[in-house]
Amino acid sequence: MAVNFVRLRLARLVLALATLLVATGVRAEDASQPPASQPAAAPSGQKSGAPGGHANTASSPAAAEQHRLPPDSTTKQTVVLPGRTLAFTATAGSIRLFNDKGDPQADIAYTSYQLDGGDRRSRPVTFFFNGGPGAASAYLQLGAAGPWRLSINGDAATSSASPDLKPNGETWLDFTDLVFIDPVGTGYSRFVATDEDVRKRFFSIEGDVNALAVTIRRWLEKSDRLLSPKFIVGESYGGIRGPRIVRELQTQQGAGVRGLILISPVLDFREYAGSSLLQYVASLPTMAAVAREAKGPVTRADIADVEAYARGDFLSDLVKGEADAEATTRLADRVSALTGIDRAVSRRLAGRFDVSEFRREFDRRNGRVTGRYDASVSGFDPDPDSSSSHFDDPSGDPLIAPLTSAVVDLTTRTLNWRPDGSYRLLNSSVERAWDFGRGLNPAQSISQLRQILALDPKLKLLVGHGLFDLATPYFGSKILLDQLPAYASPERVKLVVYPGGHMFYSRDAARQAFRAEAETLMK
Repeated sequence: MAVNFVRLRLARLVLALATLLVATGVRAEDASQPPASQPAAAPSGQKSGAPGGHANTASSPAAAEQHRLPPDSTTKQTVVLPGRTLAFTATAGSIRLFNDKGDPQADIAYTSYQLDGGDRRSRPVTFFFNGGPGAASAYLQLGAAGPWRLSINGDAATSSASPDLKPNGETWLDFTDLVFIDPVGTGYSRFVATDEDVRKRFFSIEGDVNALAVTIRRWLEKSDRLLSPKFIVGESYGGIRGPRIVRELQTQQGAGVRGLILISPVLDFREYAGSSLLQYVASLPTMAAVAREAKGPVTRADIADVEAYARGDFLSDLVKGEADAEATTRLADRVSALTGIDRAVSRRLAGRFDVSEFRREFDRRNGRVTGRYDASVSGFDPDPDSSSSHFDDPSGDPLIAPLTSAVVDLTTRTLNWRPDGSYRLLNSSVERAWDFGRGLNPAQSISQLRQILALDPKLKLLVGHGLFDLATPYFGSKILLDQLPAYASPERVKLVVYPGGHMFYSRDAARQAFRAEAETLMK
């Protein structure tokens, strides 16, 4: 009897463990699978309020169902371009993400464009996301690669500019299908769960990467595109996301990636830490380029002397410190000559201009401030006689209104997908809540970049920058990419720099040239 009793207890224990594994293990492997009572990847979200805000209901299946986004909308579209007409299928919709218990967490909105008649096994598909964190993908969709484009170039971009879209002659749809993804809290993407721990997890480096990688895998599955060549494009903070997402797809999601394209990326926040001397080295060539561009067109080749100085005598004098009066004066006077900023100001700042100081001092005599995203663009200083330095970005802030209006009109009217929540092009609350992992280990992706290039010898990397971008100066990426091992050969890793700012693709010549680079990468 004692033996039978032990066997009975053991059998019950095995049965209980098996039940637990069925209930949690499978869904942990496929975090996007919903509970059995709901259809797979069902799109849903908050009934109202800004994306990323708190809902007033629990994150149960019934509550999540009550706040559903519209079903995916698929339409047939055509754009007439110079020398060709593109017929394609457009889908605006969302993918629901679940935790390992099957509880709904968030709905991730996306817009996809697939060229009609292509062979899905051989035709590339490219996934796009912007940065911030807290920025939607409309910048890349309507500024660079999508089938329609909004003019967002320099001084011509104003808050009151017409949001009318035109067919994009430089669309990437000729050579790859396109999927634009908005991370939670941006665009129409929003939380379903109300638990604060869920928000903290998504608003962190690793949680964000996992969510986007799962979203990509789920899109590939439901679109029957797992066999397609896959490419990733990330802008700005996308430099932190991109290499990590590729590694997550390679090693955790079972989806290899052929190429990674980074646009105006930040690759290592340690470069811009308060005491880092590299922040001055990285930004000096851009500051000098802005000064020379004010006198006429300039390219990176015209700044070769400044690059050599920045990584040579400039860095050497920086390292000597401000206690070395001779080195500091020499440095400050050279910086003044390169940037055109008054020598007395440069000496007062020891030749160490942070971005905000340069933006205000460069054209202060005329009461103007430069852009951060494009320092070749300037605007009026709202308080020119004040010591305060609080001013908007004349190269970035005017884009918010026309881009938001354009993407909402495209999504709701042309693509016929009408969520009833608010669309967020930029959501500052996301960045404020973000866990960057600062402290002893500020966020960086160079480690992951090394890993993905080492793991797959066929993987290629293209990095594009604008010459006048002070948000993520091109020379910072140049310094970091130069430190990669020999396996990251020029045939695999390429840096291109164009006259322009953070969104250098807003300029016609840069957009055309970068499109050609992307097409070459995908061949």
